[in-house]
Amino acid sequence: MLDPFGRRISYLRVSVTDRCDLRCVYCMAEDMTFLPKKEVLSLEELDRLCGTFIGLGVERIRLTGGEPLVRKNVISLFRNLGARIGAGGLKELTVTTNGSQLTKMADDLYSAGVRRINVSLDTLDPQKFAAITRWGKLEPTLDGIFAAKAAGLKVKINAVALKGVNEEEYDRMLAWCGEHGFDLTLIETMPMGDISGDRTDQYLPLSLVRERLAKTWTLTDSGHTTGGPARYYDVAQTGGRLGLITPMTHNFCESCNRVRLTCTGTLYMCLGQDDAADLRAPLRDPDLDDDGLREKILAAIARKPKGHDFIIGRARAPAVARHMSVTGG
Repeated sequence: MLDPFGRRISYLRVSVTDRCDLRCVYCMAEDMTFLPKKEVLSLEELDRLCGTFIGLGVERIRLTGGEPLVRKNVISLFRNLGARIGAGGLKELTVTTNGSQLTKMADDLYSAGVRRINVSLDTLDPQKFAAITRWGKLEPTLDGIFAAKAAGLKVKINAVALKGVNEEEYDRMLAWCGEHGFDLTLIETMPMGDISGDRTDQYLPLSLVRERLAKTWTLTDSGHTTGGPARYYDVAQTGGRLGLITPMTHNFCESCNRVRLTCTGTLYMCLGQDDAADLRAPLRDPDLDDDGLREKILAAIARKPKGHDFIIGRARAPAVARHMSVTGG
């Protein structure tokens, strides 16, 4: 699949649920209203859509949420998609999780074909963790991370950079990740959804963070890539990698290779634009076969924009009204 700007679309991020067992301050409102179940695609419908995308050239699929591992029987979807890994199919199946369910599910994920995971962890401080997640506890996430490592999964830690909240922790987190063999990726906060706060108070440019880290760590450009938007640096002192995702200070739109599918069957061609295609209706149309479904997807890809319009500033409304938890992290 090629978009209007000649970019090959090979990466699909799929939100399997908008629900989560945490309420992170940059992701959700504290009092969230979740989707009625009838609007959410069944696991079988998600599998059919993913299979159609694979037939059109998607090579990497990441399951997200909300928190994907809280969805009942979600491991069956992992197994079905994992069976598609191989020549002419998927190259990789991954997941982004908050880690809370990994003590129960890490072995099953590995058995299903997952080999690496991203775990959202913004702090190693229990009090800050509780404040950021609104009611979460750090220990279950840490237990889940080490259960994933024990199961054979490669772990990457994702941390959202929050000014005045966790900006003094990145040296500690980089050292901790190096000690345990995890890569660390820092992410700039993005203007998505009403979170009952001023995002200017949260926003921390990663160009500044990199300058600070370079005073302690030897960071050199890395050729490593995972197919996503992070730019990686090798960390000489630990042998690990630091990734930076910078939609605000240096957007990555020129190399965008991905689209996002929500749990309602809405396809967003760009994280930072509202244009979307409804795939639920054609998916549930008994008169539309797989060829017709492919045509709907290709028509949507033909509308993929050149880039996003993210801007953070005081008195500005969010660039898009939907929460990250709805779109898929």
